[in-house]
Amino acid sequence: MNLLTVLLKNKNMEQINKSTLDFLRKLKSNNNREWFVANKPLYLEAKKNYEDFVKEILDKIVEIEPIMKGLEVSSCIYRINRDIRFTNDKSPYKSHLGAFMVRGGKQNGDRYAGYYFHVEPGNNSMIAGGAYIPPVPWLSAIRERIAEEGHKLVSILNNPEFHEFFGNLDGEKLKSAPKGYAKDHPYIDLLKMKSFLVVRMITDKEVTSGKCIDIVAKAAELMKPLNDFLNGN
Repeated sequence: MNLLTVLLKNKNMEQINKSTLDFLRKLKSNNNREWFVANKPLYLEAKKNYEDFVKEILDKIVEIEPIMKGLEVSSCIYRINRDIRFTNDKSPYKSHLGAFMVRGGKQNGDRYAGYYFHVEPGNNSMIAGGAYIPPVPWLSAIRERIAEEGHKLVSILNNPEFHEFFGNLDGEKLKSAPKGYAKDHPYIDLLKMKSFLVVRMITDKEVTSGKCIDIVAKAAELMKPLNDFLNGN
């Protein structure tokens, strides 16, 4: 039984409430501590709604990623507070909610590919995954696998359903061949990549409907072969 089928059989699925998007819109326009403290009950309501939805997704992802069994929602969700130490933008809060579902929790995002779910008003919500600027040891391992088994990655990316859903693989590229690889290598375009990402945008209408969980489920199912390749599975 695939992930999408499991989700569709669940009659009590969570969804993102319109009030959650409304709170994030208001926060974007009133991004200061005074407003946030005064409206903390709205934040807690939005936070609970988002956590419940992420738990629903995480429970189902375990069906196709048993290694994530036992992973807590709290280990996946990012804080709404921004790190303002090294930026000119001193807005204290993010105007979105994000969670990265990966083995061991979000702190392992520099070691393993996983599934990222992001809620932001203005049709900016998304489901994404893959490897974002992997550190040198992981990037080197990915490139070695591409050099040896690039046909497997090409097959994943050329899957018509995958390509229709996500489009092209995204991420920054080197301008020339990485050290140790010939510039005429048959998979040179993939070897040049510094990130290996897929993204599916989700509209506000979709994210607040019962369809959102179906979209995320389908994304996870289609994304898994890519994540497996990047993780060396």
